[in-house]
Amino acid sequence: MSVQLNHTIVWCRDKQKSTKFLMDILGLPSPIEFGQMLVVRLANDVSLDFFESDSAISMQHYAFLTSEDEFEQVFSRIRDRGLRYWADPGKQRAGETYLHNGGRGVYFDDPDGHLLEVMTRPYKIGA
Repeated sequence: MSVQLNHTIVWCRDKQKSTKFLMDILGLPSPIEFGQMLVVRLANDVSLDFFESDSAISMQHYAFLTSEDEFEQVFSRIRDRGLRYWADPGKQRAGETYLHNGGRGVYFDDPDGHLLEVMTRPYKIGA
């Protein structure tokens, strides 16, 4: 099977603010305008396409795989901004990171309430 995720739409109130937040926290290049969207490209050719909406925005979860060095940089930016972060998606372990599969990770919110995750090892599902 050769199916791959190409892009997903990230609903937001202000695409400039949302893409800048993601760029600044993750150290990503500037977004590209495409129609009504601002597109943030990731290293694996998947893109997050930010689209503004005045309707209620349902929280989504987006997880980003990084190297250990990149994780340190991202986590430093999270702390420097005073962002709340958690070791779990249920937000019960505030101010902590998690350890899974020999790696670590952390959850935090974006400006629209989407739950972002940065992790250094992918989950081992079915292993």
